[in-house]
Amino acid sequence: MLDLVIDQRRRDLGGFEVGRVLPIAQRRAVGPFVFFDHMGPVRWPAGLSSDVDVRPHPHIGLATVTYLFEGEIMHRDSVGSEQPIRPGEVNWMIAGRGVTHSERFEKARREGDGMHGIQAWVALPEASEEISPSFSHHGSGDLPAFQEAGLSGRLIAGEAFGARAGVETLSPMFYLHCDLETDARARLPDDYPERAAYVVTGAVEVSGRRYDAGRMLVFTPGAAAVLKATQPATIMLLGGDSPGPRFIDWNFVSSSKERIEQAKADWRAGRMKLPDLDQGEPIPFPGDPAFRKKTTN
Repeated sequence: MLDLVIDQRRRDLGGFEVGRVLPIAQRRAVGPFVFFDHMGPVRWPAGLSSDVDVRPHPHIGLATVTYLFEGEIMHRDSVGSEQPIRPGEVNWMIAGRGVTHSERFEKARREGDGMHGIQAWVALPEASEEISPSFSHHGSGDLPAFQEAGLSGRLIAGEAFGARAGVETLSPMFYLHCDLETDARARLPDDYPERAAYVVTGAVEVSGRRYDAGRMLVFTPGAAAVLKATQPATIMLLGGDSPGPRFIDWNFVSSSKERIEQAKADWRAGRMKLPDLDQGEPIPFPGDPAFRKKTTN
């Protein structure tokens, strides 16, 4: 039933940790999901340093999807958006030919706050890699909710079990948040070639074997995919059609290595527009001593 079990790798981002899950050498993606980070959980007192913020940085060729269980993040980008995201909502940003954005923990600095969530990247189909960048925010009304025996869930993006989320996706995919009581079961859709489940909290059982929090279970194509909670658990279900091979370098995703090299050169030379409402301290390309030129508007 399982092709692979992926353990998260903890990384300190300066002020909080993430569990990096995708990509790994053995598995570059699950469907269109080419990047998957488990952020936190962490609790911060009021007066938090701005060093924890994710300063302005660029993307191409992907859509970012941020989903929180706890906390608040302020998003600002180069298409003019300024939008806080809170638990149970979705910030969906299509980078296309190029976008920049920042993610700042302003509420935590003012009041103290927790932070716990998932940051994922979805590779765009090759025909859509160079579309215009865009941003959309979706409240709970755009995200179909469902309940079964011992299970409550929300469809974050895509289509599953006859429901469709309000998020504008560009390829066949599904992405769900499920909370399970002890002994409750969750199943994954059968009609996608690539599928996985990530255990956020608690523990689940598949085919009689237990899997604890921090593990992604990649299911065999075509196999019935069912998980049973051995204690209260939160899981994310994800997958879809593969867009084909993708190259990743820093924050850039593309079907073309040459396109990534162009994006790197554009960022280093200051040719990518910074967020309209957050132009301070752009992040330099890894290994560069500083952001050498002021990015223009």
